[in-house]
Parts: sequence; C-alpha cells; structure tokens
Amino acid sequence: MKIYCVNLERYIDIQGGEKLVDIARTLDLPFEPICARVNNKTESLLYQVFAPKQVEFLDKTSPSGSRTYVRSLCMVLYRAVSSLFPGVRLRIEHAISRGWYGRLIGLNGPISHADIDAIRAEMQRIIDADIPFERKERLTRDAIRIFEQQGLIDKVDLLSSIHSLYTVYYRLDGICDSYYGTLAPSTGCLRVFAIDPYKEGFLLRSFDSENPAVPPQPVTQEKMYTAFTDYLEFNSIVGVRNAGELNRTVEAGRTAMLINVAEALHDKYIARISDEITARYHRGGARVVLIAGPSSSGKTTTTKRLGIQLMTNLLKPQMISLDDYFVDRTQTPRDADGDYDYESLYALDLPLFNRDLNAIIAGEEVALPTYNFQTGTREYRGNTIRLTEGSILLIEGIHGLNPELTAAVAEDMKFRIYVSALTTISIDDHNWVPTTDNRLLRRIIRDYKYRGASAEDTIRRWPSVRRGEERWIFPYQENADATFNSSLLFELGVMKDYAEDILGRVPRDTPEYGEAHRLRKFLSYFLPIGEKNIPSTSLLREFLGGSSFHY
Repeated sequence: MKIYCVNLERYIDIQGGEKLVDIARTLDLPFEPICARVNNKTESLLYQVFAPKQVEFLDKTSPSGSRTYVRSLCMVLYRAVSSLFPGVRLRIEHAISRGWYGRLIGLNGPISHADIDAIRAEMQRIIDADIPFERKERLTRDAIRIFEQQGLIDKVDLLSSIHSLYTVYYRLDGICDSYYGTLAPSTGCLRVFAIDPYKEGFLLRSFDSENPAVPPQPVTQEKMYTAFTDYLEFNSIVGVRNAGELNRTVEAGRTAMLINVAEALHDKYIARISDEITARYHRGGARVVLIAGPSSSGKTTTTKRLGIQLMTNLLKPQMISLDDYFVDRTQTPRDADGDYDYESLYALDLPLFNRDLNAIIAGEEVALPTYNFQTGTREYRGNTIRLTEGSILLIEGIHGLNPELTAAVAEDMKFRIYVSALTTISIDDHNWVPTTDNRLLRRIIRDYKYRGASAEDTIRRWPSVRRGEERWIFPYQENADATFNSSLLFELGVMKDYAEDILGRVPRDTPEYGEAHRLRKFLSYFLPIGEKNIPSTSLLREFLGGSSFHY
C-alpha cells in the first residue's frame, strides 16, 4: 500500500496498520515531527494507517504542532500536580505574557516558590522518562466514570451535557485527561518549557517561536491581566465558568437572563470608560479618543456605544475610521506571502491622516475620505467634519495605540482604548478557549455574511492577519488608558449554528479543511443558543447582523 508524503513529494510504501510515528522514523525528515496532517486533518502520530492517505508531517513550530506541544505540556503539568498535591484542582485559565496562566485550587495557602520548584522538577522528570501518551476511545459513560474517580468534575459536567456516545481521552503514567486536539507521541518531545510564579498562580511557557530551543521571555501585561481577572470573577458570580456550566444554563432555559447580565456588564464598562474620558476632557485633555484592537475584536460597535455614553455626559462625539485612510491598493505593502498587508501601519496614508487630524483639532472643517474596498481606491463623497464647542473626536482602527500614528498630537490630548475579545470561558479546567479562536469565528461569520468571503478564504488569510497583529498591535496594547473586553459569555453558543454551517462548506481537499475541522470540533462542546434575546445594540450584532447601528 502507498501513502503520499507531502514533505518528500513522493509516494511511500507501507504494509498497512503502521503508526505515523513509526513511518516517520523510516523517512529522512529534516525535523522531529510532533503530529501530522492526514488528508488535511491534524492527527496524532499514534494514528494508524489502514488505507491510502496523503500525509504531511508537522514539527512543533507549525500552528498545529505548537498547539499539540502545549496541550501535551499541560498534561505533563497535570500529572506533576496530581503526584505532588493529591486532591488539588489544577485550572489553566488563559494565555498571557507569552505563556499560560494557571492556578492551584485547594492548596493550604498561596502557591509558593518551593511549590513551583517542585512542580518544575517533577515535570522535568516525566519528560526525561519519555513516557508515552496513550490515546483511548471509550464509551462516554466509561470516560465519565474515570473522570469522576479523578475528581475532574468539570469534565464530567461537560461530557454529561453534550451526549456523545464515545469520548477520546489520553492516559499518561496512570492518570487520564481529555483535550480537544492531538497530543505528542511521548513526553520526550517536550524538552523546552518553563514554569514560574505569576500573580496568584503560575505562568507556564512552551518554546519561543523565534528561537524554539528556549522558552519565550515574559512581557509585562498588567492591564490585560486585570481585564481577564475582572471577567473571571464575573463568570464565577454568575456560575458560568466553562462549557459544561454554560450548557447546563442552556438546558435549564436561563439563557435570556445570562444574555441580559452579560450585556449589562458591557454597558457598565463602556459607561465607566466614558466617565473617565469626560473627566479628562473637562480638565482640558482627551480631545482625541483612539479605539484600537485586533481583527474582529468589535472596535466599531464599541466606538458607537462609547459615543452614545459620551452624549449622555453632554459631549458631542464625532467619528473617523482609520480604514478610510488606506493608501490605494496598488501602493499597499505586501506581506511575506505576497498578499496585501492591510495590517501594516504603512497601509495607511500617514501624512494625509496627520494633516487632516491637526486641521480638525485646530477647528477647521476637513473633507473626509472614504475607502472603496471594491475598487481599492480612496474617494471623496462630500463627507466633512468640524469640531465645535463640546465636541470630541473618536478614531477607530487597529493602529490607534501605535505612537507613530498620532506623533503630531500632544499626549495629554489623547485617550487610548484597547479592545479585544478576551475569552474567559473555558472548555474545562485544562482546556481554555483561545481569544484568537473566538475572533476567528467572528470574522468567518462576518466575512461570509457581508464580504462574500468563504470560510476557506478567511482561514487562508488568517495567518497573515495574525502576523500583522503580532507586529503592529500587540506590542502597544499596554499603552492603553483603558482596556475593554468585548467577549460575551454566551457568544460561542450563539455563533455555533452560524459557524458550523459555514465551516462545513470548506472542501476536504483543501489545506484549510484541517482548521475548519478543528473549529467545528471545538464548537461541538457548546450547546446552541438562539439569538432572539440578543439586543440590537449588542456588540455581537456587528458579526451576526440585526444591529441598530449602521456599519
């Protein structure tokens, strides 16, 4: 029997029934694989081949490989914590500071440096022992029984709510755990890691994408940490911290109240930011408000809702979108793949923007451009702007926090807001929901509904978008005067039906199929939530449609 190896661009003879890890050892690959893409779907190297397949082996630096590495590292961490602190609950909450923040629930006192040192040493012992990850697939009732015995009640709640007949889980050195993706073949693949004290818990790091031989250096993200912590506390109060608890809320018919409370929290935070801006305005500053954030973070709706709150504070907001200052498409920079790089700061006409901005601040009437996305050119359609007594300028765009954008404007005249969907609901204690996945789902739905783009198109473009964010947005997020978390506790349930249908249209013979399959698998953990109770002013309406705002 033959399989086609994408890496070598040729067919490979096999007997049939071999594991991918064994096939890889017979090949002259220039790297150590950690997982593979089989017929465009990511699989463990423990996958057995019984029929002709297309196989691409992946190293840890690939997107799928990196996720496999981190998930495997988390199971090593769980094994270490189980050995050292029986009965203590491990909770990995979210990504921050180039790592993953977690806590130990049930310790006698706060986690100490000695505790972290012991965990690090035990993880290293497990890695050095090169213990295999054993993949199991059993009836869900049997998996539930195993997780009950280990005290993993969050997993029990989740599996009980989604009603799957079979469940895949992994066993490592006597303990079991479940993840919504592949794991490495053995712990020996995880030679690079770091774990250190961080706030009330710890920060787990894998490898640096720029230098995979070492862990990445942490970065300061105090404002991001505060935003995450505030929402995690809110989740705890309403009793919806993970997918299992959200599903129970759906089954009990309590989603209307959850939607009302989550929307009220958005109103509260936007009103609080508005009050701070107003106070600075009356002290002679904050004439220009810059609203920035990554793709599909909800910047536009946040800007519009902020404008309403500022009006209740007796200010007169006027709005500008940075997108209207794109240079003509023929002048747009290209990314590493040769595609137009709209995430680059230099995709904007900075001289024109600063000239107009200074004229607006000086009280002049200025003609505003409109960017025509169909023709890729700037147009003037008679739109003008002039600030009068009590006016305040709101500027929305991904580069708002970059000092180079508004270098000609005095610092005390600016108020910066960072917007991102900092997803705080998790699948379970050991599986968080990446903020990036939440934003990608939003973008897939929006691009399909309003821009005529398929999920395949959006997924293909996403790596370039992410590279642009890493270069042009994330380094400046701590410059913000305020951080607004645009995620909504119920949104994954609402987006489920929209996204699953769109993702299901991605052809199996395209490279994007694997990512579409991963996202559908992720959404399968959430029960659907109807949208009828979502208000027309909700930020989620920017993506779903039905908004009372004009975009």
